[in-house]
Amino acid sequence: MEKIKMLIHGGTIINEGKIFKGDILIHGDRIEKIIENGLDTIPEGVKVIDATGKFVMPGVIDDQVHFREPGLTHKGDIAEGSRAAAAGGVTSFMDMPNVKPATVTNELLREKQQIARENAVVNYSFYLGATVDNIDEIRNADPRTTCGIKVFMGSSTGNMLVDSPEALERIFAESPTLIAAHCEDTPTINRNLALLQEMLGDDIPTYCHPMIRSREACYKSSSLAASLAHKHNSRLHILHLSTAEELALLDQGNRKEKHITGEVCVHHLWFNSKAYLTKGSLVKWNPAIKAESDRKALLQALNDNRLDVIATDHAPHLPEEKAGIYTKSASGGPMVQHSLVVMLELMERGEITLENIVDKMCHAPADLFRVEGRGYLREGYKADIAIFEKHPWTVEKNNLRYKCGWSPLEDMTFTYKVKTTIVNGQIVYDNEKINENIRGELLTFL
Repeated sequence: MEKIKMLIHGGTIINEGKIFKGDILIHGDRIEKIIENGLDTIPEGVKVIDATGKFVMPGVIDDQVHFREPGLTHKGDIAEGSRAAAAGGVTSFMDMPNVKPATVTNELLREKQQIARENAVVNYSFYLGATVDNIDEIRNADPRTTCGIKVFMGSSTGNMLVDSPEALERIFAESPTLIAAHCEDTPTINRNLALLQEMLGDDIPTYCHPMIRSREACYKSSSLAASLAHKHNSRLHILHLSTAEELALLDQGNRKEKHITGEVCVHHLWFNSKAYLTKGSLVKWNPAIKAESDRKALLQALNDNRLDVIATDHAPHLPEEKAGIYTKSASGGPMVQHSLVVMLELMERGEITLENIVDKMCHAPADLFRVEGRGYLREGYKADIAIFEKHPWTVEKNNLRYKCGWSPLEDMTFTYKVKTTIVNGQIVYDNEKINENIRGELLTFL
């Protein structure tokens, strides 16, 4: 079958620190040519996507989602999560292992890959979860197809909490690939919770969440992870950083040479602790959203390249699971459909540049995880592309693509809207419609 040629014509391209008018010629699943200032004449037999007045960027790579499959599919699943991702300009995701059964063996990892092969409309990869006793599985993980080893250091659900010093030493010494860590110290959290329960009982106001899951709990755990990475020369990626203090733990300099890197999530950049007063448990995440000073420090760290990646930690729960008293309400929320438009809104406010959004949402995850042939608009690279436009719209229940049926962003109006998402040279999302015939590919790593 002859490979289709497609031309994205007349758009404003954002890529590798530059913004310029140009065309992108796609042949089959790859970018064939990038033409600055565009073509004078359109070749015959080429499908044209008119991007006049629109912006063209690499597809977003989200390095942290929880699509809840297998075992928790009442909250969300890979099919639904990948479609919400496509609607948000996300062309690749990396999914976490805390499902049922937890993804702590390579066999279970392959089973998830098969689910995605059959159902995901964007590209995919899955973390292998660490436990105190699965070092053999970690050693045998395939670094070519496994994005990383996920370690819950001090905070987890189910059997995935790794708080044994011996187990942590082995994981950091022997992991064949990047280690992604959730860093919150459980004993500190438990002490904080017990103190508040003593005073208030179980019905603690949600605004106490950052006092319970405190900055001290975060720093204690993340500094331990950093010390282990230094000791064993491991590649450590600290997930969802939420405090100014933790930024000092990250390596500086050339991104590709860093051993300790950091991710920040969209909700920690968009909300601050005042949001608890109006949104309650809808903005309850682990780690907790903290002070405005932390939000600003995280943004500043993105702007001066101390902080590496912007992701979502997309983690849906049903409304009834988010409701109820503090000790019963679930932490986490859906975000993968809206991450790019939220960041573009922060750009509108002058808090981050467009070039830096593309760097931290597309280029950086590709660099840190060593994703093969994606994350940039380059000739010969896979054609994973997001096209967006200035088109104000409001997040409402009727335009959500989440199975859980809610968003903490409801009733908020955003300036930009994702128009088209292309995955491996195929239009998977356009004008609010998903092409159900498209399937993404398993990410590979160098």
